[in-house]
Amino acid sequence: MSDPGGSSLNLMRFSYRLLLIGCVSACAPMLPEPQVNLPTPQPQPQAGAPVTTPPPAPQTPPLAAYDQQGFEGWKQGFLARKGGARRADYARELEGLTPDPTVIRLDRNQPEFSKPAGAYVQNAVTPVRIAQAKQRIDRVPWSVVQRFGVPSEILVGVWAQESAFGQVQGDYDVIRSLATLAYDGRRRDWAEGQLKDALDIVVDGRRERAGLKGSWAGAMGQTQFMPDNYLRLGVDQDGDGKVDIWRDDADALASAANLLAQAGWKRGQGWGYEVTLPSGFDYAEAEGPKHNWAYWAAKGVRLAQGGTPNGAEALEEATILLPQGANGPAFLALPNHYVIRRYNNSVSYALAIGLTADGIMGKPGLTKAWPNDPSMTRDQRIGAQRALTQLGYDTQGVDGVIGSNTRAALRRWQIANGRIADGYLTPALADELIRRTN
Repeated sequence: MSDPGGSSLNLMRFSYRLLLIGCVSACAPMLPEPQVNLPTPQPQPQAGAPVTTPPPAPQTPPLAAYDQQGFEGWKQGFLARKGGARRADYARELEGLTPDPTVIRLDRNQPEFSKPAGAYVQNAVTPVRIAQAKQRIDRVPWSVVQRFGVPSEILVGVWAQESAFGQVQGDYDVIRSLATLAYDGRRRDWAEGQLKDALDIVVDGRRERAGLKGSWAGAMGQTQFMPDNYLRLGVDQDGDGKVDIWRDDADALASAANLLAQAGWKRGQGWGYEVTLPSGFDYAEAEGPKHNWAYWAAKGVRLAQGGTPNGAEALEEATILLPQGANGPAFLALPNHYVIRRYNNSVSYALAIGLTADGIMGKPGLTKAWPNDPSMTRDQRIGAQRALTQLGYDTQGVDGVIGSNTRAALRRWQIANGRIADGYLTPALADELIRRTN
């Protein structure tokens, strides 16, 4: 006789497998995005900045291009720059290492920037994940919440997003991944600093080399800490003399709480709210200067679920976010939203954490549906950045990463061309920009 609940159980198991697969692509923090330059009223290029000859787009070299001779040359330079008194120790750990082209491919296609925000958020914030998070909320020690002021719902949201509650931590050799990123050069200074810290973890005996595993970007453990954060902010919550973010839930969660607290988490405040915008709203104000709730309310902005922010939140400087343009949901982003982005500097990522926390607390879902926009290819993203820069709207780099600077440049172009200035790049708009410069 068949189990009458079997089909439901199978569906739950299938959904959970999809959750784990999705987490593999989400567990690595992005490489740093440069700070946003606020949009200027007129589309003027920066003084001295070339606009007719934009910088070439970085390309992912084929496997053969990663020649060992070139890698060895970089390695000797790294040892000279960073080795100091530990040069022999570092050289020993780097001996026989080869670069990993898979790391470069993944770096070029980070889902936080390559997927539309709605696709990313809907993949991350699911009923299955929220139900699992609720079951684990008591795993956050109350002493951690009291000490650092970060709600347990936010910490469990980070835990879910980064590693599916510790189950998908990544099995890349952290030192090899960071050496590859440093050799590739897109963020060489950053990657070399992280590599030095990873080497120090091993040389100091904090973690054996074989156990220093993580994501393709070098993020480690249940809450995916980069090596510098592990050294600076890791917490030995259980008092056993080691910071074990790989196997010890309490250490991992306390370390995440410490990171967010040190980044400026404001006790007693949330991350933000979904809002509705009035007809005729000036979309050029989105993702720009921050204002308090009185300012936004006077502009006709309302909380989508009614009510008002609490007293402390109402006094904070906040901004309006349109992660999928004028046709998608809008959000009032409070300071804690930007604190979450110190963990991973992506609007989509921070929304996923905040909305997961809301779901754990039983808050209703979004009132406005996400548009079903297609993803952009890497060629479209790079082509749009190159085109904007060539047209006089500097994106501060051509790297295929659609971050704050690219959105600000696009917004300036939209204003100059009589478009809705929501700073949202669609595949169709990318193609239009590319045609204009061809």
